[in-house]
Amino acid sequence: MIEDLFESSTSGFLMVAIVSLLLLQLCFSFISREKRKDLPGPEALPLLGNLHQLDLKRLDCHLVQLSQKYGPIFRVYLASKKVVVLAGYTAVKQALVNQAEDFGEREIFPIFHDFNKGNGILFTNGDQWKEMRRFALMTLKDFGMGKRTIEEKIIEECQYLIEAFEQHQGEAFSNAQVISYATSNIISAIMYGRRFDYKDPTFQAMIERDHEVIHLTGSPSIQIYNIFPWLGPFLKTWRYIMKKVEINIESTRRIIGEMKETRNPGTCRCFVDAFLIHKENQEESDVNAHYYHEDNLLHCVMNLFGAGTDTTATTLQWGLLYITKYPHIQDGVQEELRRVVGNRQVRVEDRKNLPYMEAVIHETQRMANIVPMSLPHRTSRDTSFQGYFIQKGTMVIPLLTSVLYDESQWEKPHTFNPAHFLDDEGRFVRRDAFMPFSAGRRMCLGEGLARMELFLFFASLLQHFHFKPAPGVSEDSLDLTPVVGITLNPLTHKLRAISRF
Repeated sequence: MIEDLFESSTSGFLMVAIVSLLLLQLCFSFISREKRKDLPGPEALPLLGNLHQLDLKRLDCHLVQLSQKYGPIFRVYLASKKVVVLAGYTAVKQALVNQAEDFGEREIFPIFHDFNKGNGILFTNGDQWKEMRRFALMTLKDFGMGKRTIEEKIIEECQYLIEAFEQHQGEAFSNAQVISYATSNIISAIMYGRRFDYKDPTFQAMIERDHEVIHLTGSPSIQIYNIFPWLGPFLKTWRYIMKKVEINIESTRRIIGEMKETRNPGTCRCFVDAFLIHKENQEESDVNAHYYHEDNLLHCVMNLFGAGTDTTATTLQWGLLYITKYPHIQDGVQEELRRVVGNRQVRVEDRKNLPYMEAVIHETQRMANIVPMSLPHRTSRDTSFQGYFIQKGTMVIPLLTSVLYDESQWEKPHTFNPAHFLDDEGRFVRRDAFMPFSAGRRMCLGEGLARMELFLFFASLLQHFHFKPAPGVSEDSLDLTPVVGITLNPLTHKLRAISRF
């Protein structure tokens, strides 16, 4: 009887204690929520979130519009997934630079996991990302990034590109493919220690597949797949992309295999050799040794090859389109080149004496806005930002469109205006809000190489050619509407490259 009473009273005490603890937790949660400001944003529906309201065909522009209503930091829901959007230079800089550790992880969409399976550089986090990025930066520098050795390779490639343009003898043609071949050959020189002939069908097919994948990865159907990945097998676009990726994986594997067969243990020709040498020389006690495996090599090469080809080629295409649309700007660049360089080969050291050229290239990057939403970030830990609480693991979009067109930072943000990068005396000036390569821990690791390529290719082409629209097309009618994918490309168009000599 006493034992029954004891058990009964103990059970009752435990029940009261549990209920009390639950009530306390609810109170603390309520108080905590009261202290934390909720992020502003449009009203979301169950299951759908804000999908019914968002324009997935040009999401960056729609998010800019929402920022005008909700401010520089707001949230949207992609189905049940909460996404924090950062708009404007101040918010993006504060997050990516001032709070770089908090906002420094990569959000890995299902499609990116499908491509890389947790390998490579672009779509990894933690110690693997740190080690692979460190190794890639070190190796890119060893093989000339920012140095005279890679400058010579770019200048050599300039001649091949000029010859390809000359073959059209002033007739209108689409320059997209051949420019991609040229930029691809620069990253190929670093990755594989070789260049490819522009007429090599295997090389052409590889570049075309990369371009298709990058474009389609930003399509509305793949954005929907990233939210509802179980839809993948039912989506024609997903099946098509994965087929192309698998072919590229096999092509890259084959090239790496050929390089292994031709290796000389006493020399290091390229990135692939450097990776294999590092793998062979790793001590078992090295905590990072397990990252140097075949799949990481394959996907590091593919990440760098794709990134090193597409964005630089696309920027050059935009540059030629802009200077054709605005012939007075083209005339200004060519006059400066004539005065400073003359007919000799332009060199990187000439950059400091070509401020107008530099301004035009920078303004092209700003207006072209190649990667409008950057690649998505993710918070690495619970953090406070501008008075708001953001939970660890929250997806974050640094809206680069809103930075490059920020009305508080640019005098004429929606106009192609090289004066944005010139002072009153015509000297080139850097602008803090110039972030086409993003910023912080995840900024483009090939920025130095891309800047050198843009300068030498653009200057060399303008030394040799004057660019005009196709016959019957006026400068004013050239269409600057972008084709939307992960990157923003010009619409298919034809220009005339008329020899200046």
